Amino acid sequence: MSFTTLGLSAPILSALAEKGYETPSPIQAQAIPAVLEGKDVMAAAQTGTGKTAGFTLPILERLSGGNPPRALQARTLILTPTRELAAQIHENVEMYGKKLPLTSTVVFGGVKINPQITRLKRGVDILVATPGRLLDLYNQKAVSFKQLEILVLDEADRMLDMGFLRDIKKILAVLPRQRQNLLFSATFSDDIRDLARGLVNNPVEISVSPRNTTAERVEQLIYPADKKKKAGLLIKLIKENDWQQVLVFMKTKHGANKLTKQLEAEGIKAAAIHGNKSQGARTKALANFKCGDVNVLVATDIAARGIDIDQLPQVVNFELPNVPEDYVHRIGRTGRAGASGKAVSLVSADEIDFLNDVQQLIQQHIPREIVEGFTPYNALPDSRQLKPLKAKRAKNTRAAKSEHQHGQRSTDNARGHKPKSKNPRHRNDGSTNKDSNAGGRRKSPMSKTQQTGNDPYSATR
Repeated sequence: MSFTTLGLSAPILSALAEKGYETPSPIQAQAIPAVLEGKDVMAAAQTGTGKTAGFTLPILERLSGGNPPRALQARTLILTPTRELAAQIHENVEMYGKKLPLTSTVVFGGVKINPQITRLKRGVDILVATPGRLLDLYNQKAVSFKQLEILVLDEADRMLDMGFLRDIKKILAVLPRQRQNLLFSATFSDDIRDLARGLVNNPVEISVSPRNTTAERVEQLIYPADKKKKAGLLIKLIKENDWQQVLVFMKTKHGANKLTKQLEAEGIKAAAIHGNKSQGARTKALANFKCGDVNVLVATDIAARGIDIDQLPQVVNFELPNVPEDYVHRIGRTGRAGASGKAVSLVSADEIDFLNDVQQLIQQHIPREIVEGFTPYNALPDSRQLKPLKAKRAKNTRAAKSEHQHGQRSTDNARGHKPKSKNPRHRNDGSTNKDSNAGGRRKSPMSKTQQTGNDPYSATR
């Protein structure tokens, strides 16, 4: 099968040919015809299999034959969780649609809002946005959706993980009922299916890979190492293997900064990307990494779905993630677009539970290899025996996802106070004992989301 058989027009096919794209991926081959027919679509595929082109190509085709947008209007809205991913999608829209008389723009937080307002005044065919900034613009009457034809939720599972459910519902409430709805994601959790029930209408459901599987072209390997020796081991791997482009994942912003300095001290060109960096610094670091001016990009999980490099050869988990699904998304940065890749994890003995969770999720044991000179003093325990995956029970999405997590706040919930019954300072007896339990209730444990320690990367502001 080739793109010429999918019903795309000559200008789009020409843009694809210039990029050397001839054969659609499985997700593209199934999604493009369904979108062109005007059907609602729910599509899931592994990271790096071409989901973005799966919806941008048919959207461009559909919009090319319609009426141009009026002032402040957007004909298509693409919602996505992070700034990097929003910018990446917009780049693809411009690339595939450069020979069409269509307009597009991207809006997200972290940059001045006035230039975005100016661009929206003329109206756009395609608007790519993060939820928080979009609501800011809507509340300022800088954008309207009376002419909206298509809505896309990209990486919908990640948006729920980041606590965007409330903002998504606010956005859905102001959109016209008559529209085409597309949900594209790396995975379809039970929460996503709950959201979809009130969104899509008789959708075409597409799934080209089992849930939470890793790409076959990605070679996975574990290097056991003591925690304090990991930086030295990474430096040895980079130098001895002459790695020219490697993405390294950390849990924390502080850890990313510290490792970057250690790499630079050894003459390795490195840069960090995380939520405390300004948008300009993040954009510059990513651009330098793509062009080769930076060899190592040290990132927190904000980058797990926002970096699109077809030939990224190596990904390194300097620390395993607390949430095993994040491992799948991390290593999905390599082995993209049919290329092969390598995913290396440096694992210390105290991370054995995280490793077991990852292996249980992907249903395979990852091979181990000891690097000479880095045999760990604290040996990594043997992996736990794998058990068959059980079907997950549906969660109460209203209770679990209605509030923003990781430091993100809804636009009308940006200020708040702790109820007096839970604040020891408000007790009638005047006590300020922090350990007291005024309400006499059991203290609830931290939620799984709070325990993850994920980077509070927010596109809302």
